[in-house]
Amino acid sequence: MNKKPKAWVVTVDMGYGHQRATYPLKDLAVGEIIDANNYPGMPAADRKIWEQSTSGYEAISRFKKVPLVGELSFDLFDYFQSIENFYPRRDLSKPTLQLKMTYKMIKQKSWGKHLINKLAQNPLPLITPFFTTAYMAEIFGYPGEIYLIVCDADISRAWAPLDSRSSKIKYFAPTTRVVERLKLYAVKAENIFLTGFPLPKENLGGPTLPRLKRDLKERLAHLDPNRIYFNEYKKNIATWLGISRLPDTDHHPLTIAFAVGGAGAQQELGITIVKSLRQEILQKKVYFILIAGSREEIYLYFKQELSKLKLSRYVKIIYNHNKLKYLAEFNRLLHQTDVLWTKPSELSFYSALGLPIIIAPPIGSQEKFNRQYIRKMGAGLEQEDPRYTNEWLLDWHQNGFLAEAAMQGFIDGNKLGAYNIEKIIEK
Repeated sequence: MNKKPKAWVVTVDMGYGHQRATYPLKDLAVGEIIDANNYPGMPAADRKIWEQSTSGYEAISRFKKVPLVGELSFDLFDYFQSIENFYPRRDLSKPTLQLKMTYKMIKQKSWGKHLINKLAQNPLPLITPFFTTAYMAEIFGYPGEIYLIVCDADISRAWAPLDSRSSKIKYFAPTTRVVERLKLYAVKAENIFLTGFPLPKENLGGPTLPRLKRDLKERLAHLDPNRIYFNEYKKNIATWLGISRLPDTDHHPLTIAFAVGGAGAQQELGITIVKSLRQEILQKKVYFILIAGSREEIYLYFKQELSKLKLSRYVKIIYNHNKLKYLAEFNRLLHQTDVLWTKPSELSFYSALGLPIIIAPPIGSQEKFNRQYIRKMGAGLEQEDPRYTNEWLLDWHQNGFLAEAAMQGFIDGNKLGAYNIEKIIEK
């Protein structure tokens, strides 16, 4: 039996999106998945540049909450990574100032050269979810194939190389819009693969999706207590899930998970929601999970606020300082989660797991397009006033709206991204 071909899987430790994109590809990785901004033997000069770029983004994301000044500062920052209108279709290949500055930094500081030279000693396919890492590989002459995983439903010019027409970088695109957008940026069509975003295999169960379908059957039962949605669309559900009735619903109360972004934004929103649902939580009609991720300060904030509300015993907090362990725990949690409440980050693609998304306000241009992606599929609903969550969210629950969103995400979302990427690498 032939050995499965392997690849260098090179992520970056910035927020969660890049690591979520590479975590499902760990079976392809030679050894551990490599953090381009935190690996053994990294030159001090490279580390300094990475730290400055990472801390700058996180600081401005948190600063956004400061009245007036913070909003203006973030809008200026976001302007340089904004996504232009798609229509009318036109040539958008002209490089932006941001892209030129990125290339200048890489070339002048030899940023990333140490890592690329190290990997070039064994020139396997290089897979990365961060465009800067892909540019480093091309600039420093990486001899193997370079693949870039796109992490949003639409993308700015920063995702295409300076000379996009002659670049050898190949793309794993999550959506047809990304495919078409890359063509407007003059990326060659033969370098673009529509794969879908790589979702965690443990939540799929294999290419035929046995675990996902099992989870979704249980979830629909919790999301449609009055069988309003099921009774109207039972033939459609039977076609997709092979069931004539929904299972019993006594396994657990309606379970809602609220995820804070990697930069720590929107933690206060989580507590506002909990306050609104306090009685339902105490009565065990709702089970609520606050996802602090790998940030200890958010975990401590949640812990303190729950203590004030006397809800420490009733609301679960997910936290692990190790990001990979956190991601593994997050994926396990999704088996029992009925509703995912989050800003429209890369988690927008998790709607394909049959998870209805409550869409928190977007942060940044790309998240506005991710929100559009969720809404067009009908896979989620924008949050209303969080102070009255106990009214509007429970109305949605009783009327089957959340069940409909779960099913729409499952039907229309691309679920097989990880397997599709494996097939391309194995050719």
